[in-house]
Amino acid sequence: MNPKIDKLLLYARTLIWLKPVQIYGRLWFRLNRPRVRTFRDTALRPCGGRWRPIARRTSMTGPETFRFLNRTETLGSPDDWNAARLPKLWLYNAHYFDDLNADDAASRSAWHCDLIARWIAENPPGNGNGWEPYPTSLRLVNWCKWLLSGNAPVPGMLDSLATQGDGLTKRLEHHLLGNHLFANAKALVFAGCVIDGAEAERWRGLGLKLLAREIPEQILEDGGHFERSTMYHAILTEDMLDLVQLADLFKENLSPKHLNAWQSVSAGMLRFLRNLSHPDQRIAFFNDGAFGIAPEPPALLAHAAELGIETAEDPAPVELHAQTGYARLSKGPAVLLADVAPIGPDYLPGHAHADTLSFEFSLGNQRIFVNGGSSVYGGDPRQRLLERSTRYHNTLTIGDANSSEIWSDFRVARRARVSDITHGEDQAIWLQATQDGFRRISGPRHTRRWDLTESSLTIRDTLERPHRDAVARFRVHPDLHATTTTLTGARKIRIETQGATLSVEDGTWSPEFGAILPCQVLTLRLADATATITFTWEP
Repeated sequence: MNPKIDKLLLYARTLIWLKPVQIYGRLWFRLNRPRVRTFRDTALRPCGGRWRPIARRTSMTGPETFRFLNRTETLGSPDDWNAARLPKLWLYNAHYFDDLNADDAASRSAWHCDLIARWIAENPPGNGNGWEPYPTSLRLVNWCKWLLSGNAPVPGMLDSLATQGDGLTKRLEHHLLGNHLFANAKALVFAGCVIDGAEAERWRGLGLKLLAREIPEQILEDGGHFERSTMYHAILTEDMLDLVQLADLFKENLSPKHLNAWQSVSAGMLRFLRNLSHPDQRIAFFNDGAFGIAPEPPALLAHAAELGIETAEDPAPVELHAQTGYARLSKGPAVLLADVAPIGPDYLPGHAHADTLSFEFSLGNQRIFVNGGSSVYGGDPRQRLLERSTRYHNTLTIGDANSSEIWSDFRVARRARVSDITHGEDQAIWLQATQDGFRRISGPRHTRRWDLTESSLTIRDTLERPHRDAVARFRVHPDLHATTTTLTGARKIRIETQGATLSVEDGTWSPEFGAILPCQVLTLRLADATATITFTWEP
């Protein structure tokens, strides 16, 4: 077929899922350049206490040096805020100001005051990365938290806050929706509570209206975030806990109904987070995922306890989150986390990977099988496509095809659907599901079953008809050494296969942005329509 026609069809298969606002909103966002209002004599609103920060690692390593995404750089001149030599995501992080509320922030208060003054002087209203809606939203919240922690405003800071808040109301990310619009709404509520005056009242009202719509849309009944990224789920969990604390500090401006509703949502999100974390108390990697971006689960749980939010009982042996489509199976030291989910909301798959029917697995605190993770968002399209690909996850591939038609950095056209999800308990606890993602290439449907006991894990892959290019991959954590018969680490794990040929390949694991580590990959090539691999260990 003509390459131009192929590309047009790819666009069509992508655009058909979008909401109209995502199409015309993008055009409006590019063309609309509202006038930025400046403010004078802005005042703080009194509040009922001091902000309690969540544990977060520092990122400011000197008065002008910062470490984001495993990369240390210096911002020594006004031009550095928008330097072409630096990745866009790194620059975004510089504009967030997370370090204002990081661990031991008080020891860096002089640096922080100078940095805020620099930002105001070197980032004129409406110009550069820092005035884009998402970094504006995160910076507004961080500046507000810093002020609520008892810090005196830097000269010009309150007027800048007001200018940023007013500007954000005119640049809301309706064309992106999802976590971006949530961040916009949260920032307006924060600025609308911390700043005094009629304009601030308007921002707060707009933010609350957006949250009233977005919270039930984005936080599903089982507590999971609808974009199905465990990393973004943790980020949104912190957002909800921030709103709970804000409502407690500003009782006259946020009603008890807001506080009660946000507490209830937060509790459900914390339960989901705990169920989608490994025994090492860190997140699993489904869709976009990396360590070091969101607060760690123990920090979120401890912070929630400080705010009086209970996190309920320990997980059951089988926890199936029916709305998000993620499952946890646990038996003795073994914990298996499985993806029987849609890749995300149909209209918002930007953080999706082609990872359907993938899983991660731990024995005690040792991760055994890991999905590939995320080391980049932009700047290296080949690495980004690799990390989103089916072969970078613990699931089955047909040739070089992906189960969902991922392309570009954040695009998906046709996508896999999961059906026939069942689970139970007999000699083992088990989970089974079917996905149809390869039918778009005339391939067979794929059914996977996991059986877990205290001393074994069996994975059975079945195709509705044989395919000579069917391969299942199991990415081994870098701490372990693999052969075709054993995995060796803190425990020795034996491997047996039926209906397939097993080999060991070199691979990589991307646990953090900017970090790619070598690892091994067990590669199971199916001989017929069904193959089984069993891992056993001493209980």
